[in-house]
Amino acid sequence: MNVHEPVAERIDPAEVLPILTTALADDPLWRWLYPRKEVYTEAFPEVILLSARGAFDAGTIDVGAQGGAVAVWDPPGSDADPDEVEAGWVAHFQTHCDPARLGDVFAWGEQFGRFHPTEPHWYLGGIGVLPEHQGLGHGSALLRVGLERCDRDGLPAYLEASNARNRPLYERHGFEVIGEIQAADSPSVWPMLRRPVAER
Repeated sequence: MNVHEPVAERIDPAEVLPILTTALADDPLWRWLYPRKEVYTEAFPEVILLSARGAFDAGTIDVGAQGGAVAVWDPPGSDADPDEVEAGWVAHFQTHCDPARLGDVFAWGEQFGRFHPTEPHWYLGGIGVLPEHQGLGHGSALLRVGLERCDRDGLPAYLEASNARNRPLYERHGFEVIGEIQAADSPSVWPMLRRPVAER
């Protein structure tokens, strides 16, 4: 599988953001937020940086499939100032989303905070496999690497599943749905939490 443990050093986002952008281009959520392909291509790397900036600083990024699969894990304790994070998202949506839809987008985005754990945890900010490598187990392999790290730390893992097709994969790895995020005509997003093995 060529999955390797991350190194504890800064990783250049330019190495992994294009992989995630290509891998998730057909995800229903991103198609809803950014219907035009050129807007998505420009906006999505910023989504990952806003979601999991700490992963790039800490080097907690797993790569597999000879560089064709990536998982970005934001480590515990890396949370930025909430007001700064909110301001970043507001500016992002104002820049990249249709002004006529901003009310729906903000109503959708405001729901995320109610599910995000307040206890120390690992956050899977993004995972993707390039189309030519999909269906070969690379996503599962990357999940196992990250979840072994969570178990060693004795900490929960958290993610938001934006594609119903991926929910069974996460559930097989111990994640449980803890809610649903949906507004206007948006696709559903399912916050999912996995307790470490020691607590199950």
